[in-house]
Amino acid sequence: MTELIFQKKHIGLGKRKQAVARVFLIPGEGNLIINKVSGNKYLQYNDNYLSTVWAPLKALNLEKQFDIVTLVKGGGLTGQAQAIQLGVARQLCKIDNQNRSILKPFGLLTRDSRVKERKKYGLRKARKAPQYSKR
Repeated sequence: MTELIFQKKHIGLGKRKQAVARVFLIPGEGNLIINKVSGNKYLQYNDNYLSTVWAPLKALNLEKQFDIVTLVKGGGLTGQAQAIQLGVARQLCKIDNQNRSILKPFGLLTRDSRVKERKKYGLRKARKAPQYSKR
């Protein structure tokens, strides 16, 4: 049964900055597992991160009906939490297409495309230039 759930067609993919999350929704009682670790422990018991992850299920009143199992890599905790949120929202839309009209006004299906700008030669960072001296 579990092998069926962890197939490519059952993945909700979420990305944010450098973070990439592969999300699986399993019928359950509201557990969160990130990289085989309890979600609370992985997100350091931070209420902001936890509420970000659970936002799509709360919008649909499905918190206690699904377990979230996710594999995430890259980025920091904020980017990972937001990537998981997008993956959950996308997976909910795969499950039932009517969820899309509920999640879209909350902005939960929008991929935040802002990423770190690359460093340019002659500069210290992407835009920070060395101090200019006229004389």
